[in-house]
Amino acid sequence: MAAPPRPSANLFDRAPFLVFWELTQACDLACKHCRACAVPDRDPLELSFEEGKQLLNQVAAMGCPLAVLTGGDPAKRPDLVELVRYGTSLGLRMALTPSATPLVTRALLAELRDAGLARLAVSLDGARSPSHDLFRGVDGSFDRTFEILRDARELGLTTQVNTSITQMNRHELDRIASDLATLGIELWSVFFVVPTGRATALDLLDPLEVESVLEDLARLSETAPFDIKTTAAPHFRRVLLQKKHKRSDVRGISDGIGRAVRGVNDGQGVLFVSHQGNVFPSGFLPMKCGNVREQDLAGIYRDHPTFRVLRDPEALGGKCGVCEFRRICGGSRARAYATTGDALAEEPACAYEPRPRSEQHA
Repeated sequence: MAAPPRPSANLFDRAPFLVFWELTQACDLACKHCRACAVPDRDPLELSFEEGKQLLNQVAAMGCPLAVLTGGDPAKRPDLVELVRYGTSLGLRMALTPSATPLVTRALLAELRDAGLARLAVSLDGARSPSHDLFRGVDGSFDRTFEILRDARELGLTTQVNTSITQMNRHELDRIASDLATLGIELWSVFFVVPTGRATALDLLDPLEVESVLEDLARLSETAPFDIKTTAAPHFRRVLLQKKHKRSDVRGISDGIGRAVRGVNDGQGVLFVSHQGNVFPSGFLPMKCGNVREQDLAGIYRDHPTFRVLRDPEALGGKCGVCEFRRICGGSRARAYATTGDALAEEPACAYEPRPRSEQHA
C-alpha cells in the first residue's frame, strides 16, 4: 500500500461511526467462515474488565456513537452485562453479536435489556436447519437462533440478523427474507464473505454472482419490513442508487437510505479492537495499527497512515480509483487485501465497469 495519505475533509476523519470490540475469541461454534478461527477457551491475555472500561471511555470521548461487542462469542465473558451497562452509562449505543448457543438464555437477555442494550444481532446462514447448522458447525444452531430472536422480541429488545452469503445459500435469499419478516427484526445485514480466517476454504461468489445477489437484495428492500444493508459489499450502495435514479452518475445526490453519502468501510467510519487490544481498520483487514494498552484509540484512528489512506478515495487503485462511485462505495478494502495483498487495489468482487472520466458529470 504505497500511496501516501492526503489531507481530507472526510465525514469520518475525526471519529468512526462504530467500533467493534472483540471481547474474546472463545466460542462453542465452529463456523466455516470464522474470521477469528475461534476456540473453546478464553485467552488469558484478553482485555480485562477495567481495561474494557478504559476502552469504552475512549470510544465515547472520540465521539463514536456505537460500540458493537463481538467475538468469538461475547457471552463467554462473565462481565458482559456490566460492560453493556457501563458503555450505556457513557451514552454509547451498545450492540451485541452473541453466538446462538445455550449461553444466551432468556434470563441473560433480560439482564442485557435492563443494562441498556440497544441492539441484539444473531446470525442466520440458511433457510432451513441442515444448511445453517452445517455452516455453523453445530446441530441445533438454527433452532436456537430463532429461539433467541423470539425471546428478544418478547423482552422488548431490538434485533438484527446477520447472514453470510456463499454458494451454499445464495439461492435461499427470498426464503430467508420471508422467515425474517415474521420476527420483527429491525435490520438484515448481509455479509459477503472475505477470504480470511477459516473462510479461505469456502467457495465464494464471483463478481457476476455478487452483482446478481445485490440486485436481489435491492428488490427485496422494496417490500421487506426491515432495513437491508451489506457488509464487505459497499457496492450495494451503487446498485441502490442506480435503481433509484436510473443513471450511473449520482455525484451530489443524497442516497435516501438513511446512511452517510459515503458508506462505512474498512478504516472508513469503522475500526476493530481485538481481544488483546490490537487495533485494525476492520475485523477482516488484518493490518495492525496499534494497541489500546499502549496508545490512544482516537490517535490511532485519526493519525495512523493506514487509516488515513483508507479514508482517501483518490488513493484507490485499478478501476476503483477511476470509478464514479468511489466516494460512496470504495470497494471492500479487506477483500482487496485478502486477494492481492494490497488494501488499495480494486475490489475483486465487483462486476461494474466505470464510465470513462470524460463521461462522468459533476
